[in-house]
Amino acid sequence: MTYSPTLRRALDHATRFLDDLECRPVATTVGLDELRTRLGGALSERGMDPVDVIDELVANTEGGLLGSTGGRFFAWVIGGALESALAADWLTSGWNQNAVLFSTGPAAAVVEEVVGAWLKELLGLPTDASFALTTGCQLAHFTCLAAARYAVLRDLDWNVNERGLFDAPTLRILASDQRHASVDRAVRYLGLGTENIIGVPTNAAGQIDVALFQAALADETGPKIVVLNAADLNIAAIDDFNELIPLAHQYGAWVHIDGAFGLMARASRSKRPLTRGIEQAQSWATDGHKWLNVPFDCGFAFVQDRGAHRASMTVSANYITTEERARDEIDWNPEWSRRSRGFTVYAAIKELGRAGLEQLIDRSCAHARAIVDGIGQLPGTEVLWNSQLNQGLVRFIDARPGAGETDHDARTDTVIAAVNATGEAFFSGTTWRGKRAMRVSVVNWRTSESDVQRAINAVASVLTRGKDLRS
Repeated sequence: MTYSPTLRRALDHATRFLDDLECRPVATTVGLDELRTRLGGALSERGMDPVDVIDELVANTEGGLLGSTGGRFFAWVIGGALESALAADWLTSGWNQNAVLFSTGPAAAVVEEVVGAWLKELLGLPTDASFALTTGCQLAHFTCLAAARYAVLRDLDWNVNERGLFDAPTLRILASDQRHASVDRAVRYLGLGTENIIGVPTNAAGQIDVALFQAALADETGPKIVVLNAADLNIAAIDDFNELIPLAHQYGAWVHIDGAFGLMARASRSKRPLTRGIEQAQSWATDGHKWLNVPFDCGFAFVQDRGAHRASMTVSANYITTEERARDEIDWNPEWSRRSRGFTVYAAIKELGRAGLEQLIDRSCAHARAIVDGIGQLPGTEVLWNSQLNQGLVRFIDARPGAGETDHDARTDTVIAAVNATGEAFFSGTTWRGKRAMRVSVVNWRTSESDVQRAINAVASVLTRGKDLRS
C-alpha cells in the first residue's frame, strides 16, 4: 500500500491554502447551517478512496476556515506557524512517536530536552528549573499550579498525592482582577475551588496595586499561591515583579506567572526590561503558538522546584521501560499518550535564531502601535489603550446627539462586525473597564506593513458608511 498520492494531495491543498492567504477573506464566508449540511449526513457503510476523502474534506470546509494563520488576523493572540515549524509538524504526524518516554520515542525525548534548555536561555529563566511541553498555556497553568499545590501543602506536612484535599489546609490564590479565565479553570481542575481566588484590584496601568496586594497577603494567614500577569489579554499590562514577588515571598507564598504571551517578550532586549524581576518567581507558563509561531497544541511550563514538579506529575507502572540517563516526559507532564511537540519548537527556534525571534517580537509591537495609531486618527474613534507591547484597544463613538455609553458600546460591536465582514482584516471585541472595545493583537510572523495599512483602510472604509452602521 502506498500513501504517496494521498499525502501529495494533502500537500497540494495545504500549500494552495497558504499561497492564497493574501487574497482570501480573513473571515469565514459560510455559516453554521451550511457547514453542518456539507460535513454531516448519515454514517456511510462503505469506505472511500483516501484521495477522495481529502478532496471532499477540503471542498466541504471551504469558506469555513478563518484566515488566522495569515498576516491580517488581529483578533485574539494567535500566531501563524513558521514554515519550518509547520513542516516539522507534518513530520511529527508522519513519524507518530508517543513522546511520553525515552523508550517510546528516543529522538522526541532528546529534542524536547534540548528545546527546554534553549527556551530557558531565551527567556532568561533559571537554568536549573524543570520544564514541560504541554497542549497550551491552559495545561501549562495546570502543571505549574499542581506543582505549587504539592509544594505549599508539602511544607505544611500534608502529602496531597496520598491524602488528597479532604481536610487539607485551605489554599488561597491571590491573582489580578484582570487575570485570564484559564487561571480560574486550572484552579477548578485542581480541586482548589474558585471561591478561594482573591481578585486583587489593579491600578490605572492594569497592574496589581502594591498596597492592596500587601493588605490581601496580610489578611490571609494560611497557605497561599500568587498568580501575576505578564501580560494581561486586553492591554498587555505587566505586573511590577520587583515589588510584588519579594512581598509575596515575605508572606510565604508561591508565585506563578501567567506569561501566555508576555513571557516570550523577554527574548527581545528592548522588551525584557518590562518584565524585570520575573525570574524571582517559582513557576512560569506561556504559549508556543503565539510569538514563537509554532502550530497549535504547544505550551510551556517552567518550575523552579523540580522535586515538586516531578512529584505532582510522575507516574509508574510495571510495564514502563525507563532509561536512567534520559529524561522521560511522563515525569513532567499531565499526559500519558502524547504528541511529540518538541520537533516543531526545535524547528522554529532553529529557523529564527535568537536575533530572528527578537526581530519578530519588535516588529509585532511596532505593527500593533501603527494599527492603533492609524485607526485612532480616523473620525469617530477613541484610543483606549496604546500598549507598550503588542495589544491595543480602540473604541468607536456614536456621534448622534445624546448618545451614551451603551450607544458607544453598540457602535463598537457593529463596526467590528462590519470590518470583519469586508474580509480585509479580522478583529475581536472585549469589555475593558466597563467599555466595549476592539482589541488589536499582533504576533503573526507574516504580518507586514502592507497588512497594517489594509487593516486601517478597511476600518476607514467601514466608518465612511456612517448611518448604515447604526445598530
